[in-house]
Amino acid sequence: MNRERTYHTEAVVLRRADFGEADRILTIYTPHLGKRRVIAKGVRKIGSRKAGHLEPFMHSRLFLARGRNLDIITQAETIHAFRPLREDLLRASYACYLADLLDSFVGEEVENPPLFKLLVETLDRLSSSQDPRLTARYYELHLLALVGYQPQFFYCVNCHNPIEPVNNFFHPTEGGVLCPRCGEGRSGARAISLNALKVLRFLQTRDYPTCMRLRLSTPLHDELEGLMHRYITYLLERNLKSVAFLRRLRREGYIED
Repeated sequence: MNRERTYHTEAVVLRRADFGEADRILTIYTPHLGKRRVIAKGVRKIGSRKAGHLEPFMHSRLFLARGRNLDIITQAETIHAFRPLREDLLRASYACYLADLLDSFVGEEVENPPLFKLLVETLDRLSSSQDPRLTARYYELHLLALVGYQPQFFYCVNCHNPIEPVNNFFHPTEGGVLCPRCGEGRSGARAISLNALKVLRFLQTRDYPTCMRLRLSTPLHDELEGLMHRYITYLLERNLKSVAFLRRLRREGYIED
């Protein structure tokens, strides 16, 4: 089947790597073509017209020509620059995490328009969010649902009985919450507080503006972050560098969130 020599698409730049003397290879995420690796020729030259439209986390419209190994960006136009994500260390660090998470969960050229919409909306939200940690938790839960790994917070994943309003357990291997009877003493299960469970349920089932009315204590934020990162690490079978970077910045006092 013949394919058009040129095409265009919306895209978000997830990552980039210098190539040769003046080129860059970009990993982009698109609504209908999924994740792709493409090349921007001459983009590192002074005066390149494309360079300002191909920064990390930008939402752009790209015009491409099909190449032998990598398709070539011939023209780029910014749709949303999300400038605060490159000007503020905290927001930039979280934007790296959003991109890293998506990049890790999706394969090449797998179409998922709702996931593209979630990414663009979350980058926009992160640009002005007063609680980036909560924004990140909302993104994690909805991304997991869209890629087929939604954790179960309403029924025990072992006995399937409704979860009662008490302290329960979370088991990443089982993909959700265990009631006290099933979770007590079980290898790999860790306690989850009632407040943490309520917040996770809320984030999973309410819209973003409603969720952002929540005001969480630092210990509760820490519990939620630890639980979600433990689950994500299990699913990916590795730690994300962006998570380690965020933790180091917080530990060393460079960011407060």
